[in-house]
Amino acid sequence: MFASRTALISEEQACLRDALVELMPVLRARALKLCLNPVEAKDLVQDTFERALRFEATYQPGTNLRAWAQQILFSVFASRCRRSRRERRALGALTCDPCAWTSRDPSPAMSRLTPKLEHLLEQLPQPFADVLKLVDLHECSYKEAAAELGVPIGTVMSRLFRARKLLANTLAVAPAVEQSAGASPARAA
Repeated sequence: MFASRTALISEEQACLRDALVELMPVLRARALKLCLNPVEAKDLVQDTFERALRFEATYQPGTNLRAWAQQILFSVFASRCRRSRRERRALGALTCDPCAWTSRDPSPAMSRLTPKLEHLLEQLPQPFADVLKLVDLHECSYKEAAAELGVPIGTVMSRLFRARKLLANTLAVAPAVEQSAGASPARAA
């Protein structure tokens, strides 16, 4: 049975499959950079090989096999991300209810923030902080955030840009202030 199955594979297909196996370390490294998790990276490479074999007829011999395989890997990764987001939304894991993020109970995203970052986020003007929390921390789309806040999508985008810029500027200035404040007592002594 096995011998007859391998006889059905052409020499060209066998060469392609051998070349794909040789690319495995490169694909693993790229997958690890994308996933940041060795187990997920291994699964991503496995799914990439599966898809590459399914669509091996689309590969044109003589073209860049490495680029073709890496594009498949990235496509599989992007599909997984979209699927994961849809599943979280379907399960109700993401909520864009303003009461959920203004309540005393911190959201899972907020609990991962450092106390310093939480403090800086609280110092932002309320409209900017609201948009930043909805879009960046609760992963709401611009449309969902606009509906929750009762503003146009363009307003959400501009507030988000300004909030991120304010936060980045504050973070850039804060280390310099701390460093100069820390240096003054040492000089005085």
